[in-house]
Amino acid sequence: MDKHKVVQENLHRGLHERHIQLIAMGGVIGVGLFLGSATAIKTAGPGILLAYLLGGIIVFFIMRALGEIAVTHPVSGSFAQYASTYLGSKYGYITGWNYWYQWVVGCMCEITAVGLYIKFWYPDVEQWIPALAALIIMTVVNLVAVKFYGEFEFWFAMIKVISIVGMILLGSLMILFGIGNSGVAIGISNLWTNGGFLPFGIQGIIMSLVMVTFAYTGSEGIGLTAGEAKDPTKTLPAAIDKMFWRVLIFYVGALFVILSIYPWNEIGTIGSPFVATFKKLGISGAAAIINFVVVTAALSACNAGIYSSGRFLYSLALRGEAPAYFKELNSACVPARGVIGTSLVILAGVILNYTAPAQVFIYVTSLNVAGALWTWLMILLTQLKFRQSLTPEEVGNLKYRMPGSPYTNWLCIAYLLIIAIIMFYNEDTRIAMYLAPLWFGLLYSTYHMFIAKNSWTNTINNVK
Repeated sequence: MDKHKVVQENLHRGLHERHIQLIAMGGVIGVGLFLGSATAIKTAGPGILLAYLLGGIIVFFIMRALGEIAVTHPVSGSFAQYASTYLGSKYGYITGWNYWYQWVVGCMCEITAVGLYIKFWYPDVEQWIPALAALIIMTVVNLVAVKFYGEFEFWFAMIKVISIVGMILLGSLMILFGIGNSGVAIGISNLWTNGGFLPFGIQGIIMSLVMVTFAYTGSEGIGLTAGEAKDPTKTLPAAIDKMFWRVLIFYVGALFVILSIYPWNEIGTIGSPFVATFKKLGISGAAAIINFVVVTAALSACNAGIYSSGRFLYSLALRGEAPAYFKELNSACVPARGVIGTSLVILAGVILNYTAPAQVFIYVTSLNVAGALWTWLMILLTQLKFRQSLTPEEVGNLKYRMPGSPYTNWLCIAYLLIIAIIMFYNEDTRIAMYLAPLWFGLLYSTYHMFIAKNSWTNTINNVK
């Protein structure tokens, strides 16, 4: 496999298995589950359970495709570096900068969300103050040793996990024994007595797949931990293999409980289904509890975003696709310049979010959505090329393999194509499909202007 050499890095391997496990879990459990699930339920009714299960299966295969290469070549540049190695430098360049941009935009959303959620407790505090505080704190966390990042992400994810597990357990008691419902067991008849399990037919499930898919974006971030995992051949497979069961428990399990307790057609009128469930259980301050959980979820996403984008700048710089300035590591072997550079861009974006019309921010976020489909597509295509580069004997010796490849690859690619078609069909998401060609066209042009002609390394890379 010498003909495919992956750029090696000098990052410190300070992430233990418990960090990797919770980072993977935190990537899957986001604000979309706590607040966005109500919209998905209105689109598909109880059938949303099938949509989340299908989406979870697809994500599982995509993560297995990524894991196959990441275990063989554990570097933090992950799928961008793999795309460069096995598909060509153009694809690595576009994937790397696109993923960096995805996280930058995502962080802008998350710290703005922190500002909004903090106003629940302190309504007189201006929104930019907690948003700025969140950005500064998360930046500092990412500048220290990677184990501190792992610890923060571990506990942030743990809060989300405990909240969901608590809701599932207490909700199950209400369903089975009527606790919180005057002793009358609710049962699960709400799953089919309000227009049936599929009130909008198969079309409802299909139309809900866009939101379901986006709920799972960020799970690929587990591949970025490969360069700093203490034992990637052990920790990465363990985290990826358990992801499917996490999906069943945290998405399908939680929504199963909610849809059993409440008629699905009432959920859109009661706010967050999680808040409503805690209230029905008789827990005082339910809104405050969920608000706290959502704040930690936003901080967790921001933490992961700064971590990921900082590493991507470092990896791009190592390959000569970003200024050499970002190749430097600090004394803790952290790409501090990449972290700070990313945070400054996030800060500028938040300022623009306050001063520019709201529509502009929505358009930029739409590009982020389309970019997620590109990232997953590159993971699947790269794994196919990786397999083709190996002899049958080498394939047999792989420590961690993508099951059913290449057929499962093409199944996942077909799923991504369907999502793109649905996005174009839906008026709310169509803007992303119009703007995506402009974004990728910009990346394509800059590649041929700077990288293909080797002018990048002769100019910008001389910046010290």
